[in-house]
Amino acid sequence: MNIRTFSIGPLETNCHLAWHEGQALAVDPGGDPKELLNFLSQNKLALTHILLTHLHFDHLYGVAALAAATGAKVMANGKDGYLMQTELGRGGMFGFPKVDEFTFDPIDAGAHTFIGLECTVLETPGHTPGSFSFYFSAGGAVFVGDLLFHRSVGRTDFPGGDHQILVTSVNKAIFTLPDETVVYPGHGIETTVRDEKLNNPFFTEFRR
Repeated sequence: MNIRTFSIGPLETNCHLAWHEGQALAVDPGGDPKELLNFLSQNKLALTHILLTHLHFDHLYGVAALAAATGAKVMANGKDGYLMQTELGRGGMFGFPKVDEFTFDPIDAGAHTFIGLECTVLETPGHTPGSFSFYFSAGGAVFVGDLLFHRSVGRTDFPGGDHQILVTSVNKAIFTLPDETVVYPGHGIETTVRDEKLNNPFFTEFRR
């Protein structure tokens, strides 16, 4: 599995593009997808899925345009669907633009197949009630949205957030993955499970 990250949108959200044998998926297209579409065209990749880790506006700005341009299926946790009725989901807060409307197919946690590879969809609430992480064992990668960052964690002060639930999600769903797993967050640089176990200050029981 190949992975490339595009930092797009007003909050420089990481849109992760993963591809395998000519098929591609995008995680959290949070801005104008023009650069992403150019890359797909140049590399003759067919985008089959748009996976959303959660439904906050800054991860959604490019969803409608990208889906319209490629026909890719949009998939997210239905537990976050209510956010699309609020400014947290549809945008417009803090002077940010509104999100173009789109529809998504609800998916459940568990085993799925995307781009010909096995993916374990992990329930990782805390940042939002319906936050998902997408783990590809063959690629040694997990896409976590705003659950976990390099030496930090996602904010939990928005409605629906819960810090203790977030910490539990990281401990149970992410820190149990192989140490060498690369963690691809919604903002900032990538990290690894091992690095965050050892060095993330939000977890008091460091594992060595």
